[in-house]
Amino acid sequence: MTLKTNITEMFGIKHPIASSAMGPFRTTELAIAVSEAGGLGMISHAHQSMDGRETDPIVAMKKNLDYVVEHTGGIFGFNIRTSRLTPDCDKFISETAKHIMANPKLKEQCLYALTSAGSAKRMPQNKDFQKLRENTQIKHFHVAPALWLADKCVAAGCDGLVVTGFEGGGHQSYEKVGGLVLLQQVQQKHPDIPKIACGGFATGAGMAAALALGAGGIAMGSRFIASKDSEFHENYKSVVPPAKAQDTIVRTGGLGTIRLWRNKFSLAKGLVKSKEEKMAEEKSLVDHRSAISQEDLAEELRKDAIAAFATYDGDVENGYVLLGQSIGAINQIKSVSDIIETVIKDAEKALKKAITFME
Repeated sequence: MTLKTNITEMFGIKHPIASSAMGPFRTTELAIAVSEAGGLGMISHAHQSMDGRETDPIVAMKKNLDYVVEHTGGIFGFNIRTSRLTPDCDKFISETAKHIMANPKLKEQCLYALTSAGSAKRMPQNKDFQKLRENTQIKHFHVAPALWLADKCVAAGCDGLVVTGFEGGGHQSYEKVGGLVLLQQVQQKHPDIPKIACGGFATGAGMAAALALGAGGIAMGSRFIASKDSEFHENYKSVVPPAKAQDTIVRTGGLGTIRLWRNKFSLAKGLVKSKEEKMAEEKSLVDHRSAISQEDLAEELRKDAIAAFATYDGDVENGYVLLGQSIGAINQIKSVSDIIETVIKDAEKALKKAITFME
């Protein structure tokens, strides 16, 4: 049995499984492994390229795109955060689109453009991305962690949605709606737009539930972090198998609420309770940045990047450990190919069993 969905058909992939965007960390090796296993790999919006650290994100994206396309014949994508706090966001989109257009292999294989944490309009309104869209089969999806955001994505002309529930690791919405409820809401209102379900998925049973609720596939983050192929530090990976679902907490991140593993770093962070409060903080930050020199701002951002990579380098007590509640369903570190094979087989079993309930 093969799981054939609108997502496998849209991208020409074997399995309806994608790797989640996990910036600021580099996920090139993971993207290769997922694509090689028949899924949809993801190059995250990172500050690290294959040959160094603290690199300009645009330069890092170009190098990571080139690296991935040289090491897999599979289909993959990239993520750009379109937050108002993302420096040179429109330039980032333009430079990435032009880089793909200039490489015939990238034009054939990089078919998944994912935006998140900001406006769904910025990429489709970008003239360079419009040219890329006209000359390739690339599809633009945007992360929708709330129903009203799904509405905006559809209005912006997105080709699809990544419907993300509050169970997931990393940045989440203030609405705090679980993935299965959110997926039902979006399916009721927008039944025809392709959807990838994300947040809380790590098993075949979870995938079967997502497909039954209208998704054409799932995206996994924590499950793929805890794989032999991901470039995350072994200390990071080893957190997952013994962890329980309740070992994550929600705190305030740079772009809003964020789900983190419970450690010294996350316990020391505060929690902004409303979107309005967070937007007021952001306005203050933007106003402050405009009053300081570019050199000071660059130094400030450099220090932030170093702090963010503490966990990536193995310090799991004093840095970000972004993990979702699905860690409670993960008990082993396996290869990406084994993970995908197991999820698909178990999803098939669950769907076949569900059919037996029908008379």
